[in-house]
Amino acid sequence: MAVAPAFAVVSGAALGGSSRAPRPTAGGGERRRGAEPPSRALVLGRRAPCFASRAVRAGGPGMRASAASGEVMVPEGESGGLASSDEPAQFQSDELEVPIIDDESNEGVGAEGKIESSEATLGSDEADVEALNKIPTESAAEGRPRDVPQPSNGQKIYELDPMLQGYKYHLEYRYSLYRRLRSDIDQYEGGLEAFSRSYEKFGFNRSAEGITYREWAPGAQSAALVGDFNNWDPNADRMNKNEFGVWEIFLPNNADGSPAIAHGSRVKVRMDTPSGIKDSIPAWIKYSVQAPGEIPYNGIYYDPPEEEKYVFKHPQPKRPKSLRIYETHVGMSSPGISSIVNVALATRLYQISANYIDYRFGTPEELKSLIDRAHELGLLVLMDVVHSHASSNTLDGLNGFDGTDTHYFHSGTRGYHWMWDSRLFNYGHWEVLRFLLSNARWWLEEYKFDGYRFDGVTSMMYTHHGLQVSFTGNYNEYFGFATDVDAVVYLMLVNDLIHGLYPEAVTIGEDVSGMPTFALPLQDGGMGFDYRMHMAVADKWIELLKISDEAWKMSDIVHSLTNRRWLEKCVTYSESHDQALVGDKTIAFWLMDKDMYDFMALDRPATPTIDRGIALHKMIRLITMGLGGEAYLNFMGNEFGHPEWIDFPRGPQLLPSGKFIPGNNNSYDKCRRRFDLGDADYLRYHGMQEFDQAMQHLEEKYGFMTSEHQYVSRKHEGDKVIVFEKGDLVFVFNFHWSNSFFDYRVGCLKPGKYKVVLDSDAGLFGGFGRIHHDAEHFTTDCHHDNRPHSFSVYTPSRTCVVYAPVE
Repeated sequence: MAVAPAFAVVSGAALGGSSRAPRPTAGGGERRRGAEPPSRALVLGRRAPCFASRAVRAGGPGMRASAASGEVMVPEGESGGLASSDEPAQFQSDELEVPIIDDESNEGVGAEGKIESSEATLGSDEADVEALNKIPTESAAEGRPRDVPQPSNGQKIYELDPMLQGYKYHLEYRYSLYRRLRSDIDQYEGGLEAFSRSYEKFGFNRSAEGITYREWAPGAQSAALVGDFNNWDPNADRMNKNEFGVWEIFLPNNADGSPAIAHGSRVKVRMDTPSGIKDSIPAWIKYSVQAPGEIPYNGIYYDPPEEEKYVFKHPQPKRPKSLRIYETHVGMSSPGISSIVNVALATRLYQISANYIDYRFGTPEELKSLIDRAHELGLLVLMDVVHSHASSNTLDGLNGFDGTDTHYFHSGTRGYHWMWDSRLFNYGHWEVLRFLLSNARWWLEEYKFDGYRFDGVTSMMYTHHGLQVSFTGNYNEYFGFATDVDAVVYLMLVNDLIHGLYPEAVTIGEDVSGMPTFALPLQDGGMGFDYRMHMAVADKWIELLKISDEAWKMSDIVHSLTNRRWLEKCVTYSESHDQALVGDKTIAFWLMDKDMYDFMALDRPATPTIDRGIALHKMIRLITMGLGGEAYLNFMGNEFGHPEWIDFPRGPQLLPSGKFIPGNNNSYDKCRRRFDLGDADYLRYHGMQEFDQAMQHLEEKYGFMTSEHQYVSRKHEGDKVIVFEKGDLVFVFNFHWSNSFFDYRVGCLKPGKYKVVLDSDAGLFGGFGRIHHDAEHFTTDCHHDNRPHSFSVYTPSRTCVVYAPVE
């Protein structure tokens, strides 16, 4: 199930002025005390008391009959959304409370970051493979839990962070809303597991008798299914609408038993809406294409015969303790134009940045093959998913789908992101919850993705979307009227769903605000993410690279890297994919700029700019990995200082602000990654790539990112030296531009003999080879930098060296 060809950001409700939680009630039945009026919700579960199943008959000549199979009812208010109130919703919060964490730097304190899991499993047995390819049903529960555990009282956050007690009303409101939604979903939809399988009812679904197509479009006055199968005749296959805004049609098999719609043919839904007649791609479509030379996309009816369906051969790996992410984009992941097929042959893939299957990159079956190949290699594949906003495109996307301004979105300014020119979802609406939760479930179920990186989460969580706002860490910034509680609760629900059904799945949230409890378990009262993106780190490096080395403050670097919440794991990175785009600059470009084009060959002398750039590039990456979080991310090609920017094929664009952005004549010239540069042993890029590999091997061997022990013992502004411990390792960074220090004493916790295990100055890494790796470093009982033991080292200028104890 695809969300839409393009995306943007979302928003929900603020405490005290939000739309209330959807509480579907049995139509005409007795409501529980304190419940709101019925809101529209499709009852998909088999237990839907007080809702009668009804058949809708065809309404004219030439029309096919609508399906009467399945209990498809949608309770919803006349407004098409949720009732809103200026008063906060009242709850009977018997055991509804919530937890959070401390917001201090963990310098000098043990940093908790463990992920309980085993190493990746590369083998497969027939039972595992067979289970992987089963079609999910209510009874197919062997081998994997099919029920999401019920919520707890969510009180542990107050133990972890007593400061949250002052915001308990807000947190209890949030958690009670989440619990009430879980209860309503259990009562009216048969549970979160069944609710998240709504793609088995909506969109196109084929049975032995034919194809049923359903679409929620309450604003439309009429609807017809059109496509290649009926020569795009709007009168051939008219749809019927029930009282809850769900349109439906059943297409019986052809006389020869073949389906009425051929696999791979184009389909759209034609609707008469308040905005006029329009042809739209079905919202629950599973595949869409944009034919060469055409502007609009087309929905594709995707239902290949069994012999063409890809069969997964390898089980999904267990989540590793150490998460090291290589972020890539299928469309530009090779020296030429990329496709899923050639990416599947590479081993550089950890994350796919795609939200729907696009013909330019490959077919759904080829994507499955790619993911299966990654699993064979022991790699997890995470999708960069966008539930924070949707494209403002009314031609192909969800915007104005049924001709109204609302439908899936808030109306007016609340439903529009002015900076991104996109629409914002109404997370308080039952059908929006159904759509997004099912979308999150479908990619994991159908394609075996191993988790998600949720894009733009900060924009979701606040009514101001984080725009023109500086977060200082004051708790009032997180728990007040600017908080979009509906959106926060949606994020809690989707994490609940993912981790309940797929315990090994990983969820990462892109949050720049530092929302407390963001990466704490739901059972403790948190929001349920496994990791938060440590976004301030990349911004800090850009800030420093704009000034001279002499002005860098060691304490400032350490603070930026360690300023994260205790027990809430972070994904750290030196630079983001945004920096690789035209108009921005990567770290390598900041450091070396045009010199990279002329002085990276080893058969000619380097310039001082190149020497400085390569040295600092290595140091920046290692200290970020060492101190910045419990997981590490790199964007493809940046590990070796990719010399070119990324520019997607594009035409000229006129922004709503009136600004004109010239295109590039739809050129693919810069839509690529030159991995051959990093692999060429006659170029200095090769040494930078070798160092990145050595960093990964060091982490794999010692697990320092997730070590409970972290202590920064030195931040010397005069020497420009930083020394810290992670686990048993001792890291020594000398950022001085010219001074090297002999017999430099560094403190440590563990006594004994130490050896060099990583040296950025090694010749293999493009350095000057000033460190003797065979030297033995014995500790003394001399206290130094508040450490019980110490040893002496030689620390050359602009180097980082890691020492490990010799057992």
